[in-house]
Order: sequence, then C-alpha cells, then structure tokens
Amino acid sequence: MLLRDFDFNLPEDLIATHPADPRDSANLLVADRKTGKIIHSHFYDLPNFLQKGDFLVFNSSKVIPARLFGQIGEKNVEVLLVKDDHGIWQAMARPGKRLRLGSEIQFSDGFSAEVVDVIEGVFRLKFNLSSDGFWREVERIGEMPLPPYILKARHEKHDERADVTDYQPIYADKPGSSAAPTAGLHFTSELMRKIEDKGCDIGFVDLHVGLGTFEPIRTKNIEDHKIHSEYFDLPVDLANKLNKAKKEGRRIIAVGTTTVRVLESCQENGILKPKSGETNIYIYPGYKFGFVDAMITNFHTPKSSLLLLVSAFWTREKVIGVYKEAIERGYRFYSYGDGMFIL
Repeated sequence: MLLRDFDFNLPEDLIATHPADPRDSANLLVADRKTGKIIHSHFYDLPNFLQKGDFLVFNSSKVIPARLFGQIGEKNVEVLLVKDDHGIWQAMARPGKRLRLGSEIQFSDGFSAEVVDVIEGVFRLKFNLSSDGFWREVERIGEMPLPPYILKARHEKHDERADVTDYQPIYADKPGSSAAPTAGLHFTSELMRKIEDKGCDIGFVDLHVGLGTFEPIRTKNIEDHKIHSEYFDLPVDLANKLNKAKKEGRRIIAVGTTTVRVLESCQENGILKPKSGETNIYIYPGYKFGFVDAMITNFHTPKSSLLLLVSAFWTREKVIGVYKEAIERGYRFYSYGDGMFIL
C-alpha cells in the first residue's frame, strides 16, 4: 500500500494554533462504523454518545519541557529530548550538522551534554547532571515541545507560557513524553465527572510519546516503515478490570492512538496481559484489532502513522472521506484541533 494514498490537502488556516477555550468546547465528529452515520457535535456532548458500562482508557503520560536551547562554542543549537535510555538521552537536534561525536552542548551555567553516539539521525546525549539535578534544570530552562507546524503557523519560534498547561492533559502525572497525547487535551474535570456519572469506568495507562508516534514516514510503501520503540505500562489491576469488562461485553474505548497502541501491544487472543516495557507496534490497514472497540482521536497530519492507525480501525476511504467533510465544515486540525469519536 502506497503512502501517497493517505495524503490530503488541508488549508493552512485550519491548523489550530491554540486549543479551544474551554477545552471541551472543541468540535466533535462522531462516526458510527456500522451504520456509516456521521454526527457533528461538541466535545462537551461526549457523554451523550457513551453508554453505561463503557470503559474509557487514557494515557496519563506527562509532557516534559523537552525543547532545550544551547550552544556548541558560539553556535546555537536546538535539542529535543526524546527518550531516556538508562541515563543516556535520545534526542533530535537542529541544525544537526553542528553535532559531532564528542561535541559538548552548553545549555546553561553548570548544565551541559556530550554527544556520545549518533544513529540514523538520532543523537545520544550524556548530561553532566542526573536525577533531581537534571530535572530541576530541564524544568527551569526547557520549553514545551510544540510541534513545528504550530510554531510555523504562529510565525514564532518559541512557545507561549500558556502552553505549559494547554499542551498537557489535565490528568497527566508521569513525566516522559516529548509530545502530548493530544486526544486527552479536550478533557476537563467537569467532563470527566460527567463521564463517571454516566456509569462509565475510567482507567489510565502510560505511553511516553516519542519518535514512534511523531516521526514521519519516509518510505514509499507503508509496509516498509519501522516504528521506534516507546516505553509503556499497563498495570495489573487495570488489565484485570478491562478483561472483566470485555468479557461482560462492555465497550473498551481508547482515548488516543497511543492508548490504542498500549492495549493492542498487551492483548493476546483478546485478553490483556499486564506489561511494562517497550513497544514498536505499527498499526496500519490490514491490522486486526483484538481489544479496542472504539477510539477517541484528533485529526492527524497527512501520511502519518497516526492517520494509518485510524484508517486501520475503519477504512482508508471512510477516514479520508470524513476528513474532507471535516475540512468543508471548518474543523480545526492537529494537536490543538478538534476531535473524532469512532464507534
């Protein structure tokens, strides 16, 4: 299957540069896969499309201020922290040509990193600080890792202070992500309460969003793409609760593609196995879902692995068709954009 089949034209003014205010006032497109019915609504109406007994699963990974600005000698360099690998950080950098093995990047007085390896454009950095000292400095000087298309649409380089809270799900509590699990950005405390009042259950997994989620596909054929591994955790008690709900015929609703990947990584013959570790599961059309019954997701970039995952859950033709309808209706796209509930 060719990557070009998952392309579409999006007017630049539909790229959301800021979230809806309040969060749950974003548009919500509800798509029923069985009937083909499409409903245009708002995110605060989500409980109206839920049933008593539904089990919603969220990704509670927290976005870290992963964008760091430093110097190599007198030359500026921007670093995006991607993944902590036993004290050595995988990172992207620009301009990458300024980084060589042994290069030292000075980020602030007393805070620096050495380039210890480079593999396929991903740099491995060893920082001079660790543990609490490392995190204190990252929190002090780091910026939220907004996607480049948002910065470009804003005509600015840096983030805004509001992004510290805007680009973070309200329930996020486990630091580690280099990009937000964006489907969760629509939820407010009030909306979460209404979902529970509906008689739905709520659970939390973790997947630290990194290259596996946001790296673009560069192969002509989608089958040739390889996903970078990302850390995830599915607790034992949640796996037991979800297995019980599934056995009882209740709907398992994944909030976000990262949650989908956790659940599908842990299922064997329709039964969840509690796990912690790394996953590089790559879901594209032809994949047979074993556990997820419905998903809540944003509108994704053309030719992305996220769009492929959503297309696998429905069909390429249906998803692209719905995207075109959303464009015609002025839906806002990407990380800060509107949402879709696929039943």
